[in-house]
This record gives sequence, structure tokens and C-alpha cells, in this order.
Amino acid sequence: MPSLKRKVAIAAAAVVAVAGSAVTYQASAAESSPLQPPAGLKIIGQFVVGDGTQTYTCTGGRFTGSSVPEARLYDGANRKIHHFGGPTWQSEADGSLVTASPVANSPVPGAIPELLLEVKTHSGQGLLDTVTHIQRLNTYGGVAPATGCTDGEKASVPYKANYVFWGN
Repeated sequence: MPSLKRKVAIAAAAVVAVAGSAVTYQASAAESSPLQPPAGLKIIGQFVVGDGTQTYTCTGGRFTGSSVPEARLYDGANRKIHHFGGPTWQSEADGSLVTASPVANSPVPGAIPELLLEVKTHSGQGLLDTVTHIQRLNTYGGVAPATGCTDGEKASVPYKANYVFWGN
């Protein structure tokens, strides 16, 4: 019987394989899609959220506004990326780091929107040093609670997504 670690690795590889076919479909979608990165870029990496949350802060009795991500992203080659507020992504293998801002979004019913982000800053050398754009695709969950709350209260909501890193 396979160990738990092996089962997790097999499951992660399967999700990446599924994500890869979804990304292929997305990449072959109409050129006018607002979530398409600029022409001429290549895929640097494709990752899936293993464990992730979007954290909201209560303001005016409601969880509204921007969320702060906290997630571990995995690919089929055992590379890991830590995704956190900024929004920021950092390679756990080599420390390379990027921050990015959304340039396009597409709503997803019952989930956080899909995004195209443009990298604004780079730090370090390694996996992420040539990344210029990031897609967040196939989102699931992560939506702010609709319940009332006390100002300053925080709510962390689980989410899943695929991230595709594009660059030169």
C-alpha cells in the first residue's frame, strides 16, 4: 500500500495533469480573451494550490474588499511556491520572488475571479526571475463570507486554483 506522502504526490501530479489540459484549452482560447498574456511569452511553470486561503477583514459590519492570500503552490516536478499578501509569489527552492497586480479578471460564480496579473517587481534569481505575467485559473471557493461581522474581525476562506507563470 502506498505511503501517505506517495498518495499526496500522485494526487498532486494528477491535478497538475488536469490543470495542464485546462491551461492548454485556455491558452488556445480566442486571442481576444482578457486573461491571455501578451503574445510571445512562454510558460515558465504551472502550479496548483495545495492549501490556500483568502483572508478578509470586516469593515462596516461586512467582509468586503480585497483579500490577503496565503497558499502553497505545487507542480509535478516537486517545485513549490509560497503565495502571500502583496500579492507576492516566492520560490521555496531558490528564494526568487515577484509581486504583481491584476490587469484583467473574469468572474466565476461562487468563487474568486480568474485573473491575469502583471509582474511589478522581481527579487533574487531562479525560477521566477523571468516571469512577467501570472494567470490564476480554475478558481474554486475563496469568496468573502456573506454573514455580518464585527469590525476588525478576520475570516480565512479556503480556495483552490491553478497558477500559470509566463515569461521570456
